[in-house]
Amino acid sequence: MPNNEKLLQYCAQHTSAAPPLLQALERETQLHTLNPHMLSGPIQGMLLRLISQMIRPRRILEIGTFTGYSAICLAQGLPDEGRLHTIEANDELEPFIRKYIGLAGLERQIELHLGDAAIILPHLNEVFDLVFLDAGKLDYALHYELALPKLRSGGILLADNALWDGKVLLDEKDATARALRAFNARLQADERVENLLLPLRDGLMIVRKL
Repeated sequence: MPNNEKLLQYCAQHTSAAPPLLQALERETQLHTLNPHMLSGPIQGMLLRLISQMIRPRRILEIGTFTGYSAICLAQGLPDEGRLHTIEANDELEPFIRKYIGLAGLERQIELHLGDAAIILPHLNEVFDLVFLDAGKLDYALHYELALPKLRSGGILLADNALWDGKVLLDEKDATARALRAFNARLQADERVENLLLPLRDGLMIVRKL
């Protein structure tokens, strides 16, 4: 069997290339941020784009913007009157995010909220068709409980990094691994949803609200 790195390279070679704008965003993220690995990247970005284009959501919620890569991918499925609300805790990233949202021509459709998602979420009076969780992993359970009531029946929620580099299986000392293991178990037992955990990149949990 080939190793995982070679398989990922093969997958990347057989995935439609990211547009130049996202390639530039990825390069600048690599050069100018402390944790560039937090970027969704071209394979996951294409998946987010395709999921959004299949659902054709009118309202999207993203918790954890980072530099805006995933927001731009998700926004590709919005109709003209659609809107994506994205929440980022690190206000130092605001110029970066707004730069690329502007270059993508999505200022009208993407609304950036800066601050604590736990404070911002209760004030978003929207019903969402699609939710993407990608902020602090220790807060996933809280963000999930705040977001799920705002997700319509039949809507989709995605949670990134659900495998935490495999540490959900192996690492008992890692607090994030413990939190994600508890989060995954919580979803598995939640009768309000059905779920699928995919070993894509760092793990992607896909949830459908019943």
